[in-house]
Amino acid sequence: MRTQLVTIPTPTTPLDGAFHEPDSGPVRGGVLLFHGNTMNFYTGALRFLPPALTAMGYACFAFNRRGHDILALRNSRAAEGAAFQTTAEGIEDNTIAAAWMAEQGFKAPIIMGHSNGGFLAVKHVHDHPDTPALVLLSAHRGGSGPAVLESQKTAGHLAKERSAEVLEEAKALVAAGKGDQLMLVPGWWYVISAASFVDRMTTMHAILDLAPLIKVPTLYIRGDDESPVGYPAEVYAEKAGGPCEAQVLPGCDHFYNGVEDMVCDRVTDWLKRTLG
Repeated sequence: MRTQLVTIPTPTTPLDGAFHEPDSGPVRGGVLLFHGNTMNFYTGALRFLPPALTAMGYACFAFNRRGHDILALRNSRAAEGAAFQTTAEGIEDNTIAAAWMAEQGFKAPIIMGHSNGGFLAVKHVHDHPDTPALVLLSAHRGGSGPAVLESQKTAGHLAKERSAEVLEEAKALVAAGKGDQLMLVPGWWYVISAASFVDRMTTMHAILDLAPLIKVPTLYIRGDDESPVGYPAEVYAEKAGGPCEAQVLPGCDHFYNGVEDMVCDRVTDWLKRTLG
């Protein structure tokens, strides 16, 4: 495949990514890939899927949301990264990347998202019903409110049994104008800003609520090492408003370590069966 690095402006920090095109032959369509929490366009599924997809004739754009990695620097000492992310910002970033793909001639690309990228992909496809197909790779269930606070205790995420207490601390920091202050939170990727913590606990959509509204053909993959509650492939497939196939991969963790070829085979086989 042929690859070029791309930078796309946003209202704040630009989006960086890689645009992969088939080395030869006709281009049958486009694929837009959304990375997982604290990840980026050159690791995980966004790294190992494009060679398989371009071999099928698809042009792929894998990009960093403004909430990429954990913390990063660009051209100054000002920090950026997933510690500061918000759900609204992630949705906006995906819309900006889709607009860039449209400028390249791919007005309705296939959408693929891993983990938090899959969570965001459901909302993106809800807002872009002309999407030809959706691939969810271990998309988390999302949601907000009291039920999510309770679920953190059993799931071991976002401050665990202290989630309600830490939420109040984070709200106090935001109210004091210190939303960018970093907090050490157990059950998370080391640090998160107060504003981002509040956002994740109070604004995230629930993919199972959106599922009946998603009409496009969907493949939802999760590993057998992952929780069916946190990554509800089977339940999502039952609720989906269009055809949806749930696959649970054997010997597979959340990051698909050691089974990358299997994931590529499952995705490309489903695309062939679904889109021809």
